[in-house]
Amino acid sequence: MPSVSGTGVPSFDTTTFLDSLKLHPRSHAFTMSTAVRAPGEASSSKALTHSGMNSKLKDMKYAVRGDVPIAAERIQKELDSGTSKRPYTEILACNIGNPHSVGQTPVSWFRQVMALVNCPELSDTANFPEDVKARAKLIRSQVGGGTGAYSHSKGISAFRDNVARFIERRDGYPADPEQIFLCAGASAGIEKVMSALIAGPQDAVLVPIPQYPLYSALITLMGGNMVGYYLDEEKNWGFNLATAKEALAKARADGLNPKGMVVINPGNPTGQVMSQADLTDIVKMCKEEGLLLMSDEVYQENVYVDNKKFVSMKKVVRDLGKDYDDFELVSFHSTSKGLIGECGRRGGFMELCGMDSGVVSEIFKLACMGLCPNLDGQMMTGLMVDPPKEGEPSYKLYHEECSAIYSDLKRKSKIVVDALNDIEGMSCQVAEGAMYAFPKIDLGPGAIKAAEAAGQAPDLFYCLALLEETGICCVPGSGFAQVPGTYHFRTTFLPPADKLEDAMKRFKKFHEDFRAKYN
Repeated sequence: MPSVSGTGVPSFDTTTFLDSLKLHPRSHAFTMSTAVRAPGEASSSKALTHSGMNSKLKDMKYAVRGDVPIAAERIQKELDSGTSKRPYTEILACNIGNPHSVGQTPVSWFRQVMALVNCPELSDTANFPEDVKARAKLIRSQVGGGTGAYSHSKGISAFRDNVARFIERRDGYPADPEQIFLCAGASAGIEKVMSALIAGPQDAVLVPIPQYPLYSALITLMGGNMVGYYLDEEKNWGFNLATAKEALAKARADGLNPKGMVVINPGNPTGQVMSQADLTDIVKMCKEEGLLLMSDEVYQENVYVDNKKFVSMKKVVRDLGKDYDDFELVSFHSTSKGLIGECGRRGGFMELCGMDSGVVSEIFKLACMGLCPNLDGQMMTGLMVDPPKEGEPSYKLYHEECSAIYSDLKRKSKIVVDALNDIEGMSCQVAEGAMYAFPKIDLGPGAIKAAEAAGQAPDLFYCLALLEETGICCVPGSGFAQVPGTYHFRTTFLPPADKLEDAMKRFKKFHEDFRAKYN
């Protein structure tokens, strides 16, 4: 059991977290004998076996697409076959922030421009606004060899210029296009930075707990150590500077070498929107402690409360003045979230600030290994940061569609949070931003004992039962890490409002029945 710190918050234990992710062992039919054979002797085994493969890959976990979604796929096939006798007809996918997969309508302008870039002959039709045709023509001139050709490994320069101007408008400070890399989603940029940062087995990265499993997965794969700093659930998942400093000090006392710190704002899975004061504390801490700061800002458009707004980490750093000109910061953004939700396009960017020039060169080398980000994602990123302007023919429809998506997300966040808080034995903080709620559930000793007998983490046991009984697919909190002895799950509020309202009724009945059964 992790020790309790002087702040009253349990210190984070990576081993405990990894153990909590262990699932039922599955048979591996491809695991073969590793016996050495004589020269020339025919091989009856495989060169790559599960027992002999990269152990770091086997240790890596990614709960968002883990056991519960795998079970959901099985059940969906059963439902599709027409032989199911379950009390529901479809799986409600609340496990992943994938807006279009659950019915969010694409924004017309993006699709129109991309269609004309990829199929110029469509420009002859009168069905497209003139500004769409003009933008597509401009992009075709910028792409060079066309969308089927490789581009510069950092991404097309015109699109990086668009990103730089977007950052300048947002923050009020200049941005250098040469320090901007277009990426196949923010995830690809994060992976590159982690590859450069983690150089040995003692290297460590501070990550907020609860965290997005991409971070624990990459740190494990790179052979580093995740050092968790707990967010304060009772203060709507607020940042606690003392807790973060304590986690850092403990890591160093344990012989680790913390080199970086991750911030997710707005939060995933927690949905909080961080204040500028807390962000400033983080920047000052990283400067004092010599940490590279990685700021995950992919939900910056998804803020639903009137008393808060998104503030970029770049702005916080620049507001602190010249003493922070060389501060090491990497910020990430994506076309997958916001109001666009174009997850499959795999578009995004990262901006490097204050980085050693040699490091930038090595990250560029990593980008060159992949040749270039996909062109559709690059195009979508360029469009995201340079949308229609007021007065242009497409602006009215663009504004109406985006406003409708935003209002719908804001309404659905309240539907889900209010419904969860209405269930006995469950509490949920306000979803101020992002696309998720992360409620705490009181499972009770009977359910915990049943989960242990099944060889499962208690919240995994709960989420699997929820899926089987209701068709609602969520992710257990153990996949994100949590204060020991507490249990959570992450759910999106992306499906249509009528389906969410119906699902919340089924959820309440399930939870009441579950508690009655095990307690």
